[in-house]
Amino acid sequence: MAATSTHLFRLLKWGRTLARHGALRGIERDPLTPPVVRRLVKIARFGARIPTTPAYATAFQALGPAAIKFGQALATRPDLVGPEAAADLLDLQDNLPPAPFEEIEKSIELALGKPIGELFRSIDPEPVGAASIAQVHRAVTSDGRDVAVKVLRPGVEEEFAKALETYEWAAAQAEAFGGELQRLRPRLVIATFRQWTMRELDLRREAASASELAQAMEAEPGYCIPSIDWQRTARRVMTLEWIDGIKVSRRDDLIAAGHDLKAIAGRLVRAFLRQAISEGFFHADMHQGNLLVRPNGEIVAIDFGIMGRIDRRARMWLAEILYGLITGNYERVAEIHFEAGYVPPHHNLAEFTTALRAVGEPIRGLPVKDISIGNMLDGLFAITRDFDMPTQPHLLLLQKTMVMVEGVAQTLDPDINMWETAGPFVQEWIRTELGPEAWAADRIVQFGRTLALVPDLIRRLDYQLPKPGAAPPPPPLVDVKLVGQGTNWRYAAIAVIAAAIGSGATLLLH
Repeated sequence: MAATSTHLFRLLKWGRTLARHGALRGIERDPLTPPVVRRLVKIARFGARIPTTPAYATAFQALGPAAIKFGQALATRPDLVGPEAAADLLDLQDNLPPAPFEEIEKSIELALGKPIGELFRSIDPEPVGAASIAQVHRAVTSDGRDVAVKVLRPGVEEEFAKALETYEWAAAQAEAFGGELQRLRPRLVIATFRQWTMRELDLRREAASASELAQAMEAEPGYCIPSIDWQRTARRVMTLEWIDGIKVSRRDDLIAAGHDLKAIAGRLVRAFLRQAISEGFFHADMHQGNLLVRPNGEIVAIDFGIMGRIDRRARMWLAEILYGLITGNYERVAEIHFEAGYVPPHHNLAEFTTALRAVGEPIRGLPVKDISIGNMLDGLFAITRDFDMPTQPHLLLLQKTMVMVEGVAQTLDPDINMWETAGPFVQEWIRTELGPEAWAADRIVQFGRTLALVPDLIRRLDYQLPKPGAAPPPPPLVDVKLVGQGTNWRYAAIAVIAAAIGSGATLLLH
């Protein structure tokens, strides 16, 4: 556990870098920023040349691999960093100089427990990509298959462990201020980021995510996931099928190859909706660099480090919210928010309905092609501050992915109509999940589960009820606080130490 002075030193060093790129300007100007935080920002930027336009992505790249991943996580939180910063961070790239191949080779052999010559006929020493956590090399297995080998960078676990410890410390200090910082739940932000990081630092989990997504998407034509070579996969190494294709970002190359961009865009939207709405398990990093198009037009997704999950209940709530905003049934949307616990019960339902109307009415009457899913969700979440709504990380991750998919689809086909493309699928899902058949099926399942509890309930009642002729149970014992003889000095010492720590923390914060 690092000392407080270590955390403060790291934060000031990072703050200095962020300040030089203008990335702290929003924090300093926000009236809701606690005074002590504003003072620390002023210290961090003292004497620095501040650019006119903040360069958030560049600032996080300058801080190194852990900050790059953290910046990508913050891109999903426009409520926390602001819409401009979130948009800039969406472009964050983690292309870094690769680690020497000699170190990569040792890592492969150590992780898989065999000489590299027994595992692969050949492996290209030049990586096809080097990111903040891992780098990828093309190889041919000993049985002649073309594969991609993803290997963690040496020392990356230690670097992330140090950064995460400081992030958690800083988040706890920030949340202790209460108010807006407490509502935004920065500790939960870091906890979610830790989950993402732990997934990416254990390549077996990423491989399992790819395998699960492949199984879920078997029914979706034209969209596939590379198969995993489990015999050559371990915690620090993942081997998967090599895919020859054109990245979606290379639009001109796709046209030159004769691909139908309109069909690809529609296929991408439907694939995402199946993942998010039907399966509740979605690829949450679907940017242009993680999507390839095969010669036959099939879309291939790669890089499964960031995945999102939404349970069935939340998916139904989300579907009703979207449907209610489009149709103008704001009362029902407001009720759903209260039923889901998104809005604290002390708020007024009618006032919240009016706030929702302010989000929905500007899009009423517009052609569906002019309605942006991302903008609509952005407006929906923008009212959270006024109604003390705790942030919902799973919905924010979905929002970020929706915006990303919408952007990629519009790059391929600027005239794409998101609602017409998704309409048949979404309508069928809503009918299936919210229609009378689904209601009846849910009641049958609930009744069956309740019926299964009856035998156990009878056994418990039989155990609790007194038997004929049995002696009455003894009365409950009164709780008595035990005090050890001769140990009072220890309690006094603990109290003194606690008071000293509290005083020191107060001085540091003020």
